[in-house]
Amino acid sequence: MTLFTTAGIFSRQDGEAVTATLHKLYAFLSQQGLKILLNTQAAHLLQNTAVPDELLAQQIDLAIVVGGDGTLLTAGRLLADFQVPIVGVNLGRMGFLVDVLPAQMQEQLTAILQGDYLEDERCLLKACAWRGEEKLGQNIALNDVVLHARNEVRMIEFTTYIDGFFVNTQRADGLVISTPTGSTAYALSSGGPILHTSLEASILVPISPHTLTSRPIVIPNQSSIEIEMGSDRPVEALLSFDGHHDIPLISGDRIKINASPKKMRLLHPRHYDYYHILRSKLHWGTQL
Repeated sequence: MTLFTTAGIFSRQDGEAVTATLHKLYAFLSQQGLKILLNTQAAHLLQNTAVPDELLAQQIDLAIVVGGDGTLLTAGRLLADFQVPIVGVNLGRMGFLVDVLPAQMQEQLTAILQGDYLEDERCLLKACAWRGEEKLGQNIALNDVVLHARNEVRMIEFTTYIDGFFVNTQRADGLVISTPTGSTAYALSSGGPILHTSLEASILVPISPHTLTSRPIVIPNQSSIEIEMGSDRPVEALLSFDGHHDIPLISGDRIKINASPKKMRLLHPRHYDYYHILRSKLHWGTQL
């Protein structure tokens, strides 16, 4: 007897390993008596019928992502509004988010379907861009919202406010506004700290700042962030969400960033160990 009735399978990749894993997963879930819905890529590889993403999200009570962290990020942004829990089967490289290995998939999924799992909720960021009174666009991000120069290697100038208070005006290649989940991604490579994923916080990490005293800052999720593009250095810029959905920006444009009221639900096998993942993925030393 499982706790779930309808599972959605998500994939973005192709190849023999993905196809073989999807076939095994589909057969296993069928044996468990679950109704199965497939996104476009999974349906293509299984030669089955696809369900549009929005409709799929409304009908499932469990999502299983086959691929890497990027595939899970895409599914997570879609499913957060519907509060559908997600399990990740790792066919990628890093695997900070997808932690079920294909060789252990049936064993670990059996336990999860019976309610033997650990659940954690991941914060998301919501950002919108404005040009005067015109709203240029908005989106959500599970890893990070990134402001960066467009089409050229050149610093941009921007002013940051937190909760209406002036923080600084700086010149840099850009700025990463990261969730704790994203603290091991672009923010980390830009010199930011690692935040435990349970923290209700965001990180602002300048990318190659001109002033060496510019440092990352961690703020509570309740805070509101506003960034205004400078006019002294009129360089076109982009606002990106988890590396996608770019919004073009020019001098004088404003960005408003807040924590999203919805969170992503992520399910792990019972033995999940966050620090083991950090050690293995970041190649830290072993225990003495």
